[in-house]
Amino acid sequence: MANAPVQRMSQLMAKTLRDDPADAEVLSHKLLVRAGYVRRTAAGIWSWLPLGMRVLRNVERIVREEMDAIGAQEVLLPAILPREPYEATGRWDEYGPELFRLQDRKGGDYLLGPTHEEIFTLLVKDQASSYKDLPVILYQIQNKYRDEARPRAGVLRGREFLMKDSYSFDTEDEGLARSYALHRQAYQKVFERLGLDYRICAATAGAMGGSKSEEFLAPAEAGEDTFADCPNCDFAANTEAITYELNPVDAAGVAALEEIPTPDTPTIETLAAHLGVEASDTLKNLLVKVDGEIVAVGVPGDREVDMGKVEAHFAPAAVELVSAEDFVGRPDLVRGYVGPQGLGEKVKYIADPRVAPGTAWITGANKEHTHAKNVVAGRDFEVDEYVDVVVVQEGDPCPKCGTGLKLDRAIEIGHIFQLGRKYADALKLDVLGQNGKPVRVTMGSYGIGVTRAVAAIAEQSADEQGLCWPAEVAPADVHVVAAGKALQIELALDVSEKLREAGLRVLVDDRAGVSPGVKFTDSELIGVPKILVAGRRSAEGVLELKDRRSGEREELTVDEAIARLTA
Repeated sequence: MANAPVQRMSQLMAKTLRDDPADAEVLSHKLLVRAGYVRRTAAGIWSWLPLGMRVLRNVERIVREEMDAIGAQEVLLPAILPREPYEATGRWDEYGPELFRLQDRKGGDYLLGPTHEEIFTLLVKDQASSYKDLPVILYQIQNKYRDEARPRAGVLRGREFLMKDSYSFDTEDEGLARSYALHRQAYQKVFERLGLDYRICAATAGAMGGSKSEEFLAPAEAGEDTFADCPNCDFAANTEAITYELNPVDAAGVAALEEIPTPDTPTIETLAAHLGVEASDTLKNLLVKVDGEIVAVGVPGDREVDMGKVEAHFAPAAVELVSAEDFVGRPDLVRGYVGPQGLGEKVKYIADPRVAPGTAWITGANKEHTHAKNVVAGRDFEVDEYVDVVVVQEGDPCPKCGTGLKLDRAIEIGHIFQLGRKYADALKLDVLGQNGKPVRVTMGSYGIGVTRAVAAIAEQSADEQGLCWPAEVAPADVHVVAAGKALQIELALDVSEKLREAGLRVLVDDRAGVSPGVKFTDSELIGVPKILVAGRRSAEGVLELKDRRSGEREELTVDEAIARLTA
Protein backbone atom coordinates (compact mmCIF):
# COMPACT_ATOMS: atom_id res chain seq x y z
CA MET A 1 0.00 0.00 0.00
CA ALA A 2 1.53 3.32 -1.09
CA ASN A 3 2.69 5.61 1.70
CA ALA A 4 2.35 2.90 4.35
CA PRO A 5 4.67 3.51 7.30
CA VAL A 6 8.21 2.21 6.99
CA GLN A 7 8.42 -1.20 8.70
CA ARG A 8 11.45 -1.32 11.00
CA MET A 9 12.88 -4.75 11.69
CA SER A 10 13.85 -3.57 15.16
CA GLN A 11 10.10 -3.50 15.87
CA LEU A 12 8.99 -6.37 13.63
CA MET A 13 7.27 -9.36 15.24
CA ALA A 14 9.24 -11.96 13.32
CA LYS A 15 12.37 -13.90 14.15
CA THR A 16 14.41 -15.53 11.43
CA LEU A 17 15.88 -18.99 12.00
CA ARG A 18 19.18 -20.40 10.78
CA ASP A 19 18.04 -24.04 10.70
CA ASP A 20 15.13 -25.76 9.01
CA PRO A 21 12.20 -26.86 11.22
CA ALA A 22 12.57 -30.51 12.19
CA ASP A 23 9.19 -31.44 10.69
CA ALA A 24 9.64 -29.56 7.42
CA GLU A 25 9.42 -31.71 4.29
CA VAL A 26 9.24 -29.19 1.45
CA LEU A 27 11.04 -25.98 0.52
CA SER A 28 8.15 -23.56 1.12
CA HIS A 29 7.56 -25.00 4.60
CA LYS A 30 11.22 -24.56 5.50
CA LEU A 31 11.60 -21.04 4.14
CA LEU A 32 8.28 -19.54 5.26
CA VAL A 33 9.08 -20.62 8.82
CA ARG A 34 12.76 -19.68 8.75
CA ALA A 35 12.09 -16.24 7.22
CA GLY A 36 9.46 -15.41 9.86
CA TYR A 37 6.33 -15.51 7.71
CA VAL A 38 4.38 -18.27 9.51
CA ARG A 39 4.48 -20.34 12.68
CA ARG A 40 2.88 -23.70 13.39
CA THR A 41 0.05 -23.65 15.95
CA ALA A 42 -1.03 -27.30 15.62
CA ALA A 43 -0.88 -29.99 12.96
CA GLY A 44 -2.15 -28.38 9.76
CA ILE A 45 -3.02 -25.11 11.54
CA TRP A 46 -0.83 -22.04 10.99
CA SER A 47 -0.45 -18.51 12.34
CA TRP A 48 0.53 -15.81 9.86
CA LEU A 49 3.04 -13.24 11.11
CA PRO A 50 3.28 -9.63 9.85
CA LEU A 51 5.47 -10.38 6.82
CA GLY A 52 3.32 -13.36 5.92
CA MET A 53 0.17 -11.29 6.22
CA ARG A 54 1.57 -8.75 3.77
CA VAL A 55 2.16 -11.45 1.15
CA LEU A 56 -1.21 -13.07 1.85
CA ARG A 57 -3.05 -9.76 1.50
CA ASN A 58 -1.24 -9.02 -1.76
CA VAL A 59 -2.43 -12.32 -3.19
CA GLU A 60 -5.96 -11.55 -1.97
CA ARG A 61 -5.81 -8.09 -3.58
CA ILE A 62 -4.84 -9.51 -6.96
CA VAL A 63 -7.58 -12.12 -6.77
CA ARG A 64 -10.16 -9.48 -5.81
CA GLU A 65 -9.14 -7.14 -8.60
CA GLU A 66 -9.50 -9.81 -11.26
CA MET A 67 -12.77 -11.14 -9.84
CA ASP A 68 -14.22 -7.62 -9.70
CA ALA A 69 -13.08 -7.10 -13.30
CA ILE A 70 -15.44 -9.86 -14.54
CA GLY A 71 -18.37 -8.36 -12.65
CA ALA A 72 -18.28 -10.68 -9.65
CA GLN A 73 -19.69 -9.37 -6.37
CA GLU A 74 -18.00 -10.07 -3.05
CA VAL A 75 -19.92 -11.41 -0.06
CA LEU A 76 -18.92 -13.12 3.16
CA LEU A 77 -20.76 -16.19 4.37
CA PRO A 78 -20.33 -17.92 7.74
CA ALA A 79 -17.75 -20.62 8.39
CA ILE A 80 -20.03 -22.47 10.84
CA LEU A 81 -22.80 -23.99 8.76
CA PRO A 82 -25.98 -25.96 9.51
CA ARG A 83 -26.23 -29.65 8.71
CA GLU A 84 -29.49 -29.60 6.76
CA PRO A 85 -28.33 -28.17 3.40
CA TYR A 86 -25.43 -30.61 3.28
CA GLU A 87 -27.76 -33.48 4.07
CA ALA A 88 -30.03 -32.38 1.25
CA THR A 89 -27.14 -32.69 -1.24
CA GLY A 90 -25.75 -35.86 0.37
CA ARG A 91 -22.43 -34.29 1.25
CA TRP A 92 -22.89 -34.53 5.03
CA ASP A 93 -22.06 -38.23 4.57
CA GLU A 94 -20.07 -38.09 1.32
CA TYR A 95 -17.34 -35.92 2.80
CA GLY A 96 -16.69 -38.58 5.41
CA PRO A 97 -13.99 -38.04 8.05
CA GLU A 98 -12.63 -34.90 6.32
CA LEU A 99 -15.64 -32.94 7.56
CA PHE A 100 -15.31 -31.08 10.87
CA ARG A 101 -18.61 -31.75 12.63
CA LEU A 102 -19.77 -30.06 15.85
CA GLN A 103 -22.87 -29.53 17.96
CA ASP A 104 -24.21 -26.47 19.71
CA ARG A 105 -25.36 -26.54 23.33
CA LYS A 106 -28.84 -27.63 22.21
CA GLY A 107 -27.53 -30.63 20.30
CA GLY A 108 -27.95 -29.10 16.86
CA ASP A 109 -25.53 -30.40 14.21
CA TYR A 110 -23.18 -28.03 12.41
CA LEU A 111 -20.01 -28.24 10.33
CA LEU A 112 -17.02 -26.05 9.59
CA GLY A 113 -17.36 -25.17 5.92
CA PRO A 114 -15.07 -27.13 3.59
CA THR A 115 -16.69 -25.36 0.63
CA HIS A 116 -19.90 -23.39 0.22
CA GLU A 117 -21.95 -24.55 -2.78
CA GLU A 118 -25.00 -25.27 -0.65
CA ILE A 119 -24.97 -21.97 1.23
CA PHE A 120 -24.46 -19.86 -1.89
CA THR A 121 -27.32 -21.74 -3.54
CA LEU A 122 -29.62 -20.91 -0.63
CA LEU A 123 -28.47 -17.27 -0.66
CA VAL A 124 -29.44 -16.90 -4.32
CA LYS A 125 -32.69 -18.78 -3.69
CA ASP A 126 -33.51 -16.15 -1.07
CA GLN A 127 -32.47 -13.16 -3.18
CA ALA A 128 -33.33 -14.06 -6.79
CA SER A 129 -36.90 -14.67 -7.90
CA SER A 130 -36.84 -13.87 -11.61
CA TYR A 131 -34.67 -14.47 -14.66
CA LYS A 132 -34.08 -10.70 -14.51
CA ASP A 133 -32.02 -11.24 -11.34
CA LEU A 134 -29.60 -13.47 -13.24
CA PRO A 135 -26.91 -14.08 -14.32
CA VAL A 136 -24.89 -13.30 -11.21
CA ILE A 137 -21.43 -14.21 -9.96
CA LEU A 138 -20.77 -14.10 -6.20
CA TYR A 139 -17.47 -14.72 -4.42
CA GLN A 140 -15.83 -14.66 -1.03
CA ILE A 141 -12.34 -15.01 0.41
CA GLN A 142 -12.63 -16.97 3.62
CA ASN A 143 -11.11 -19.75 5.71
CA LYS A 144 -12.10 -23.32 4.88
CA TYR A 145 -11.76 -26.40 7.05
CA ARG A 146 -10.96 -30.00 6.18
CA ASP A 147 -9.77 -32.59 8.67
CA GLU A 148 -6.86 -33.90 6.61
CA ALA A 149 -5.68 -37.32 7.77
CA ARG A 150 -2.04 -36.32 7.24
CA PRO A 151 -1.63 -32.55 7.10
CA ARG A 152 1.79 -31.92 5.59
CA ALA A 153 4.02 -29.58 3.64
CA GLY A 154 3.37 -26.52 5.80
CA VAL A 155 0.59 -24.31 4.48
CA LEU A 156 0.28 -26.41 1.33
CA ARG A 157 -1.95 -29.01 2.95
CA GLY A 158 -3.49 -27.59 6.09
CA ARG A 159 -6.67 -28.28 8.00
CA GLU A 160 -7.52 -24.56 7.95
CA PHE A 161 -6.75 -22.60 4.79
CA LEU A 162 -7.73 -19.40 3.04
CA MET A 163 -9.60 -19.79 -0.23
CA LYS A 164 -11.41 -17.69 -2.81
CA ASP A 165 -14.56 -19.49 -3.86
CA SER A 166 -16.97 -18.06 -6.40
CA TYR A 167 -20.23 -19.29 -7.86
CA SER A 168 -22.07 -18.42 -11.04
CA PHE A 169 -25.84 -18.65 -11.47
CA ASP A 170 -27.42 -18.74 -14.91
CA THR A 171 -30.78 -19.75 -16.36
CA GLU A 172 -29.33 -21.61 -19.35
CA ASP A 173 -26.36 -23.81 -20.22
CA GLU A 174 -24.99 -21.23 -22.65
CA GLY A 175 -24.86 -18.73 -19.81
CA LEU A 176 -22.97 -21.21 -17.63
CA ALA A 177 -20.45 -21.68 -20.44
CA ARG A 178 -19.93 -17.89 -20.59
CA SER A 179 -19.48 -17.63 -16.81
CA TYR A 180 -17.01 -20.52 -16.91
CA ALA A 181 -15.03 -18.83 -19.68
CA LEU A 182 -14.93 -15.55 -17.73
CA HIS A 183 -13.48 -17.35 -14.71
CA ARG A 184 -10.96 -19.22 -16.83
CA GLN A 185 -9.67 -15.94 -18.26
CA ALA A 186 -9.64 -14.25 -14.85
CA TYR A 187 -7.65 -17.12 -13.37
CA GLN A 188 -5.07 -16.86 -16.11
CA LYS A 189 -4.63 -13.16 -15.30
CA VAL A 190 -4.40 -13.87 -11.55
CA PHE A 191 -1.69 -16.50 -11.88
CA GLU A 192 0.27 -14.46 -14.40
CA ARG A 193 0.24 -11.50 -12.01
CA LEU A 194 1.34 -13.79 -9.19
CA GLY A 195 4.36 -14.76 -11.29
CA LEU A 196 3.42 -18.44 -11.32
CA ASP A 197 4.34 -20.99 -13.95
CA TYR A 198 1.11 -22.96 -14.38
CA ARG A 199 -0.75 -25.41 -16.59
CA ILE A 200 -4.49 -25.68 -17.26
CA CYS A 201 -5.32 -29.38 -17.03
CA ALA A 202 -8.43 -31.43 -17.61
CA ALA A 203 -9.61 -32.80 -14.27
CA THR A 204 -12.25 -34.95 -12.63
CA ALA A 205 -15.12 -33.34 -10.74
CA GLY A 206 -14.85 -35.67 -7.71
CA ALA A 207 -17.12 -34.90 -4.75
CA MET A 208 -18.05 -31.54 -6.30
CA GLY A 209 -20.05 -33.13 -9.08
CA GLY A 210 -20.87 -31.55 -12.41
CA SER A 211 -19.58 -31.94 -15.94
CA LYS A 212 -16.62 -29.93 -17.24
CA SER A 213 -13.77 -29.43 -14.80
CA GLU A 214 -10.26 -27.99 -15.14
CA GLU A 215 -7.40 -27.56 -12.69
CA PHE A 216 -4.74 -24.88 -12.63
CA LEU A 217 -1.53 -26.63 -11.60
CA ALA A 218 1.82 -25.05 -10.66
CA PRO A 219 4.68 -27.48 -11.45
CA ALA A 220 6.76 -28.09 -8.32
CA GLU A 221 8.55 -31.00 -6.66
CA ALA A 222 6.37 -30.49 -3.59
CA GLY A 223 3.19 -31.00 -5.60
CA GLU A 224 0.66 -33.61 -4.50
CA ASP A 225 -0.84 -33.98 -8.00
CA THR A 226 0.71 -35.76 -10.96
CA PHE A 227 -0.15 -34.32 -14.34
CA ALA A 228 0.62 -35.36 -17.88
CA ASP A 229 1.95 -32.88 -20.40
CA CYS A 230 2.28 -33.61 -24.12
CA PRO A 231 5.53 -32.26 -25.64
CA ASN A 232 3.94 -32.23 -29.09
CA CYS A 233 0.49 -30.67 -28.65
CA ASP A 234 -1.45 -28.60 -26.12
CA PHE A 235 -2.82 -31.60 -24.19
CA ALA A 236 -2.42 -31.43 -20.41
CA ALA A 237 -4.41 -33.28 -17.78
CA ASN A 238 -4.33 -34.53 -14.25
CA THR A 239 -3.48 -38.22 -14.60
CA GLU A 240 -6.77 -39.07 -12.86
CA ALA A 241 -8.67 -37.42 -15.73
CA ILE A 242 -6.92 -39.10 -18.67
CA THR A 243 -9.20 -41.34 -20.71
CA TYR A 244 -8.60 -43.47 -23.79
CA GLU A 245 -10.95 -44.65 -26.50
CA LEU A 246 -11.99 -48.29 -26.64
CA ASN A 247 -10.42 -49.91 -29.73
CA PRO A 248 -11.75 -53.44 -30.35
CA VAL A 249 -9.54 -55.89 -32.29
CA ASP A 250 -10.28 -58.90 -34.46
CA ALA A 251 -9.96 -62.16 -32.48
CA ALA A 252 -10.90 -64.50 -35.32
CA GLY A 253 -7.50 -66.17 -35.33
CA VAL A 254 -7.20 -66.75 -31.59
CA ALA A 255 -7.35 -70.40 -30.53
CA ALA A 256 -9.90 -71.69 -28.06
CA LEU A 257 -9.51 -71.05 -24.34
CA GLU A 258 -7.15 -73.58 -22.78
CA GLU A 259 -6.47 -74.23 -19.12
CA ILE A 260 -2.84 -74.83 -18.16
CA PRO A 261 -1.28 -76.00 -14.88
CA THR A 262 0.65 -73.20 -13.16
CA PRO A 263 1.66 -74.40 -9.69
CA ASP A 264 2.59 -71.77 -7.13
CA THR A 265 1.99 -68.75 -9.39
CA PRO A 266 -0.41 -66.50 -7.45
CA THR A 267 1.22 -63.25 -8.67
CA ILE A 268 1.78 -61.76 -12.10
CA GLU A 269 5.52 -61.92 -11.59
CA THR A 270 5.57 -65.62 -10.72
CA LEU A 271 3.15 -66.43 -13.55
CA ALA A 272 5.17 -64.56 -16.21
CA ALA A 273 8.39 -66.19 -15.05
CA HIS A 274 6.82 -69.68 -15.03
CA LEU A 275 5.39 -69.37 -18.55
CA GLY A 276 8.22 -67.31 -20.03
CA VAL A 277 5.87 -64.52 -21.17
CA GLU A 278 5.73 -60.79 -20.69
CA ALA A 279 3.62 -59.40 -17.86
CA SER A 280 1.75 -57.40 -20.51
CA ASP A 281 0.41 -60.70 -21.91
CA THR A 282 -1.40 -61.42 -18.66
CA LEU A 283 -4.61 -60.03 -17.25
CA LYS A 284 -4.56 -58.84 -13.65
CA ASN A 285 -7.87 -58.98 -11.77
CA LEU A 286 -8.02 -56.90 -8.60
CA LEU A 287 -10.93 -57.50 -6.24
CA VAL A 288 -12.42 -54.58 -4.34
CA LYS A 289 -15.55 -54.06 -2.25
CA VAL A 290 -17.92 -51.28 -3.24
CA ASP A 291 -20.32 -50.62 -0.36
CA GLY A 292 -19.63 -54.21 0.68
CA GLU A 293 -20.27 -55.80 -2.75
CA ILE A 294 -17.30 -57.44 -4.49
CA VAL A 295 -16.25 -55.95 -7.83
CA ALA A 296 -13.39 -57.19 -10.04
CA VAL A 297 -11.13 -54.69 -11.82
CA GLY A 298 -9.25 -55.95 -14.87
CA VAL A 299 -6.03 -54.36 -16.19
CA PRO A 300 -3.02 -55.62 -18.18
CA GLY A 301 -0.58 -57.45 -15.91
CA ASP A 302 2.20 -54.90 -16.42
CA ARG A 303 0.03 -52.01 -15.15
CA GLU A 304 -1.05 -50.94 -11.69
CA VAL A 305 -4.61 -50.08 -10.70
CA ASP A 306 -5.09 -46.43 -9.75
CA MET A 307 -7.30 -46.72 -6.70
CA GLY A 308 -8.03 -43.00 -6.85
CA LYS A 309 -9.68 -43.53 -10.24
CA VAL A 310 -11.63 -46.51 -8.95
CA GLU A 311 -12.85 -44.54 -5.94
CA ALA A 312 -13.77 -41.56 -8.13
CA HIS A 313 -15.77 -43.81 -10.46
CA PHE A 314 -17.83 -45.35 -7.66
CA ALA A 315 -18.13 -42.19 -5.52
CA PRO A 316 -19.85 -41.61 -3.18
CA ALA A 317 -19.84 -45.37 -2.47
CA ALA A 318 -17.08 -46.61 -0.14
CA VAL A 319 -14.34 -48.61 -1.89
CA GLU A 320 -11.87 -50.91 -0.15
CA LEU A 321 -9.66 -53.85 -1.04
CA VAL A 322 -10.94 -57.34 -0.26
CA SER A 323 -9.44 -59.20 2.67
CA ALA A 324 -8.74 -62.90 3.23
CA GLU A 325 -12.06 -63.19 5.06
CA ASP A 326 -13.95 -62.19 1.92
CA PHE A 327 -12.88 -65.42 0.19
CA VAL A 328 -14.43 -67.59 2.89
CA GLY A 329 -17.58 -69.27 1.58
CA ARG A 330 -16.92 -68.05 -1.96
CA PRO A 331 -15.77 -71.07 -4.04
CA ASP A 332 -16.16 -68.90 -7.17
CA LEU A 333 -13.28 -66.72 -5.95
CA VAL A 334 -9.93 -68.53 -5.84
CA ARG A 335 -7.33 -66.27 -4.31
CA GLY A 336 -4.46 -65.61 -6.72
CA TYR A 337 -6.17 -67.41 -9.60
CA VAL A 338 -9.21 -65.23 -10.37
CA GLY A 339 -10.27 -64.99 -14.01
CA PRO A 340 -13.13 -62.94 -15.50
CA GLN A 341 -14.50 -65.90 -17.47
CA GLY A 342 -15.73 -67.61 -14.30
CA LEU A 343 -17.08 -64.80 -12.18
CA GLY A 344 -20.71 -65.07 -13.20
CA GLU A 345 -23.40 -62.59 -12.24
CA LYS A 346 -22.41 -62.36 -8.57
CA VAL A 347 -19.37 -60.20 -9.30
CA LYS A 348 -19.46 -57.07 -11.46
CA TYR A 349 -16.49 -56.85 -13.81
CA ILE A 350 -15.02 -53.51 -14.86
CA ALA A 351 -11.94 -53.23 -17.04
CA ASP A 352 -9.52 -50.70 -18.43
CA PRO A 353 -10.03 -49.88 -22.16
CA ARG A 354 -6.79 -51.74 -22.86
CA VAL A 355 -8.80 -54.91 -22.18
CA ALA A 356 -10.78 -54.18 -25.35
CA PRO A 357 -13.09 -56.64 -27.11
CA GLY A 358 -11.02 -59.11 -29.09
CA THR A 359 -7.87 -58.84 -26.95
CA ALA A 360 -6.52 -62.21 -25.74
CA TRP A 361 -5.01 -62.83 -22.32
CA ILE A 362 -3.46 -65.28 -19.92
CA THR A 363 -5.42 -65.05 -16.70
CA GLY A 364 -6.66 -67.06 -13.74
CA ALA A 365 -8.79 -70.16 -14.38
CA ASN A 366 -10.65 -69.85 -11.06
CA LYS A 367 -8.94 -73.06 -9.91
CA GLU A 368 -6.01 -73.55 -7.55
CA HIS A 369 -2.63 -73.54 -9.37
CA THR A 370 -4.32 -73.15 -12.75
CA HIS A 371 -4.44 -70.41 -15.34
CA ALA A 372 -6.05 -70.12 -18.76
CA LYS A 373 -4.62 -68.84 -22.02
CA ASN A 374 -6.35 -67.50 -25.13
CA VAL A 375 -8.99 -65.87 -22.93
CA VAL A 376 -10.64 -63.35 -25.25
CA ALA A 377 -12.59 -60.31 -24.09
CA GLY A 378 -16.06 -60.39 -25.58
CA ARG A 379 -15.81 -64.07 -26.47
CA ASP A 380 -14.91 -65.82 -23.22
CA PHE A 381 -15.98 -63.10 -20.82
CA GLU A 382 -17.98 -59.88 -20.87
CA VAL A 383 -16.97 -56.54 -19.39
CA ASP A 384 -19.81 -54.86 -17.53
CA GLU A 385 -18.24 -51.43 -17.78
CA TYR A 386 -15.06 -49.91 -19.23
CA VAL A 387 -13.29 -47.37 -17.01
CA ASP A 388 -9.79 -45.88 -17.26
CA VAL A 389 -8.31 -47.29 -14.06
CA VAL A 390 -4.58 -47.80 -14.68
CA VAL A 391 -1.84 -45.62 -13.23
CA VAL A 392 -0.65 -43.41 -16.09
CA GLN A 393 3.03 -43.92 -16.91
CA GLU A 394 5.67 -41.74 -18.53
CA GLY A 395 5.57 -42.42 -22.27
CA ASP A 396 1.91 -43.46 -22.45
CA PRO A 397 0.42 -42.13 -25.71
CA CYS A 398 -1.16 -38.70 -25.67
CA PRO A 399 -4.94 -39.19 -26.11
CA LYS A 400 -4.95 -36.27 -28.54
CA CYS A 401 -1.93 -36.86 -30.81
CA GLY A 402 -0.30 -40.14 -29.73
CA THR A 403 3.05 -38.68 -28.65
CA GLY A 404 4.56 -40.11 -25.45
CA LEU A 405 3.41 -38.12 -22.43
CA LYS A 406 5.71 -36.50 -19.88
CA LEU A 407 4.72 -36.67 -16.21
CA ASP A 408 5.43 -34.01 -13.61
CA ARG A 409 4.41 -33.10 -10.06
CA ALA A 410 2.38 -29.97 -9.42
CA ILE A 411 0.53 -27.98 -6.79
CA GLU A 412 -3.18 -27.38 -7.41
CA ILE A 413 -3.71 -23.62 -7.17
CA GLY A 414 -7.14 -23.33 -8.76
CA HIS A 415 -10.06 -25.46 -9.89
CA ILE A 416 -13.10 -24.55 -11.97
CA PHE A 417 -16.27 -26.64 -12.37
CA GLN A 418 -19.41 -26.52 -14.46
CA LEU A 419 -21.67 -27.88 -11.73
CA GLY A 420 -24.87 -27.77 -13.73
CA ARG A 421 -28.01 -28.34 -11.70
CA LYS A 422 -26.81 -30.79 -9.04
CA TYR A 423 -27.14 -28.33 -6.14
CA ALA A 424 -30.05 -26.41 -7.65
CA ASP A 425 -31.97 -29.70 -7.95
CA ALA A 426 -31.20 -30.74 -4.37
CA LEU A 427 -32.15 -27.34 -2.93
CA LYS A 428 -34.86 -26.48 -5.48
CA LEU A 429 -33.35 -23.27 -6.81
CA ASP A 430 -35.80 -21.95 -9.41
CA VAL A 431 -36.57 -18.51 -10.80
CA LEU A 432 -39.48 -17.41 -12.96
CA GLY A 433 -38.57 -17.52 -16.64
CA GLN A 434 -39.62 -15.13 -19.39
CA ASN A 435 -42.76 -17.21 -19.97
CA GLY A 436 -43.76 -17.00 -16.32
CA LYS A 437 -42.89 -20.63 -15.63
CA PRO A 438 -40.22 -21.82 -13.13
CA VAL A 439 -36.72 -22.31 -14.56
CA ARG A 440 -34.14 -24.45 -12.76
CA VAL A 441 -30.88 -22.50 -12.31
CA THR A 442 -27.53 -23.88 -13.49
CA MET A 443 -24.34 -23.24 -11.52
CA GLY A 444 -20.60 -23.06 -11.74
CA SER A 445 -18.09 -23.30 -8.87
CA TYR A 446 -14.60 -21.82 -8.97
CA GLY A 447 -11.83 -21.93 -6.35
CA ILE A 448 -8.38 -20.42 -5.81
CA GLY A 449 -6.29 -21.55 -2.87
CA VAL A 450 -4.92 -18.28 -1.51
CA THR A 451 -2.62 -19.78 1.11
CA ARG A 452 -1.61 -22.52 -1.34
CA ALA A 453 -0.75 -19.84 -3.90
CA VAL A 454 1.68 -18.27 -1.41
CA ALA A 455 3.38 -21.64 -0.91
CA ALA A 456 3.41 -22.34 -4.66
CA ILE A 457 5.08 -18.99 -5.36
CA ALA A 458 7.67 -19.77 -2.68
CA GLU A 459 8.31 -23.23 -4.16
CA GLN A 460 8.82 -21.91 -7.68
CA SER A 461 10.75 -18.71 -6.98
CA ALA A 462 13.05 -19.55 -4.06
CA ASP A 463 16.76 -20.17 -4.50
CA GLU A 464 19.59 -21.46 -2.32
CA GLN A 465 19.66 -18.27 -0.26
CA GLY A 466 15.95 -18.11 0.54
CA LEU A 467 12.68 -16.68 -0.70
CA CYS A 468 12.60 -14.52 -3.81
CA TRP A 469 9.18 -12.95 -4.21
CA PRO A 470 7.77 -11.52 -7.45
CA ALA A 471 7.36 -7.76 -7.07
CA GLU A 472 3.55 -7.67 -6.89
CA VAL A 473 3.26 -10.12 -3.98
CA ALA A 474 6.42 -9.24 -2.01
CA PRO A 475 6.00 -7.89 1.54
CA ALA A 476 7.87 -4.73 0.47
CA ASP A 477 9.22 -3.10 -2.66
CA VAL A 478 12.65 -2.54 -1.18
CA HIS A 479 14.55 -3.89 1.82
CA VAL A 480 16.92 -1.23 3.16
CA VAL A 481 19.77 -2.72 5.19
CA ALA A 482 21.93 -0.69 7.57
CA ALA A 483 25.23 -2.52 7.87
CA GLY A 484 25.53 -1.68 11.55
CA LYS A 485 27.14 1.61 12.53
CA ALA A 486 25.13 4.59 13.79
CA LEU A 487 25.86 6.59 10.64
CA GLN A 488 24.69 3.71 8.46
CA ILE A 489 21.49 3.29 10.46
CA GLU A 490 20.83 7.03 10.23
CA LEU A 491 21.29 7.00 6.44
CA ALA A 492 19.15 3.87 6.08
CA LEU A 493 16.27 5.44 8.03
CA ASP A 494 16.56 8.70 6.08
CA VAL A 495 16.50 7.01 2.66
CA SER A 496 13.69 4.71 3.81
CA GLU A 497 11.51 7.71 4.61
CA LYS A 498 12.26 9.29 1.24
CA LEU A 499 11.38 6.04 -0.52
CA ARG A 500 8.11 5.87 1.43
CA GLU A 501 7.28 9.44 0.40
CA ALA A 502 7.92 8.38 -3.20
CA GLY A 503 5.20 5.75 -2.82
CA LEU A 504 7.25 2.60 -2.16
CA ARG A 505 6.64 -0.03 0.52
CA VAL A 506 9.77 -0.17 2.64
CA LEU A 507 11.23 -2.70 5.07
CA VAL A 508 14.35 -1.41 6.84
CA ASP A 509 16.80 -3.44 8.91
CA ASP A 510 17.72 -0.91 11.59
CA ARG A 511 18.58 -3.49 14.24
CA ALA A 512 21.47 -2.45 16.49
CA GLY A 513 23.89 -5.06 17.77
CA VAL A 514 23.26 -7.43 14.85
CA SER A 515 26.24 -8.23 12.65
CA PRO A 516 26.23 -7.15 8.99
CA GLY A 517 26.59 -10.81 7.95
CA VAL A 518 23.38 -11.79 9.76
CA LYS A 519 21.53 -8.82 8.25
CA PHE A 520 22.66 -9.67 4.73
CA THR A 521 21.72 -13.31 5.22
CA ASP A 522 18.29 -12.29 6.53
CA SER A 523 17.70 -9.98 3.56
CA GLU A 524 18.36 -12.88 1.19
CA LEU A 525 16.13 -15.19 3.25
CA ILE A 526 13.20 -12.74 3.44
CA GLY A 527 13.31 -12.28 -0.32
CA VAL A 528 12.23 -8.68 -1.08
CA PRO A 529 12.97 -8.00 -4.80
CA LYS A 530 15.33 -5.04 -4.21
CA ILE A 531 17.91 -4.74 -1.41
CA LEU A 532 19.46 -1.33 -0.70
CA VAL A 533 22.52 -1.40 1.57
CA ALA A 534 23.88 1.48 3.62
CA GLY A 535 27.41 0.17 4.04
CA ARG A 536 31.05 1.16 3.75
CA ARG A 537 30.43 4.31 1.67
CA SER A 538 27.61 5.68 3.79
CA ALA A 539 29.69 8.70 4.82
CA GLU A 540 29.82 9.66 1.14
CA GLY A 541 26.06 9.22 0.76
CA VAL A 542 26.58 6.20 -1.52
CA LEU A 543 24.43 3.07 -1.28
CA GLU A 544 24.61 -0.37 -2.89
CA LEU A 545 21.51 -1.54 -4.75
CA LYS A 546 21.16 -5.28 -5.25
CA ASP A 547 18.64 -7.17 -7.32
CA ARG A 548 17.57 -10.15 -5.20
CA ARG A 549 16.87 -12.46 -8.13
CA SER A 550 19.79 -11.75 -10.46
CA GLY A 551 22.32 -10.76 -7.80
CA GLU A 552 23.38 -7.73 -9.84
CA ARG A 553 24.79 -4.85 -7.78
CA GLU A 554 25.52 -1.19 -8.39
CA GLU A 555 26.58 1.77 -6.28
CA LEU A 556 24.28 4.80 -6.34
CA THR A 557 23.80 8.06 -4.53
CA VAL A 558 20.62 8.48 -2.51
CA ASP A 559 18.94 10.47 -5.26
CA GLU A 560 20.04 7.97 -7.92
CA ALA A 561 18.76 5.05 -5.84
CA ILE A 562 15.36 6.70 -5.36
CA ALA A 563 15.13 7.48 -9.06
CA ARG A 564 16.07 3.93 -10.00
CA LEU A 565 13.61 2.32 -7.58
CA THR A 566 10.71 4.57 -8.55
CA ALA A 567 11.29 4.42 -12.31
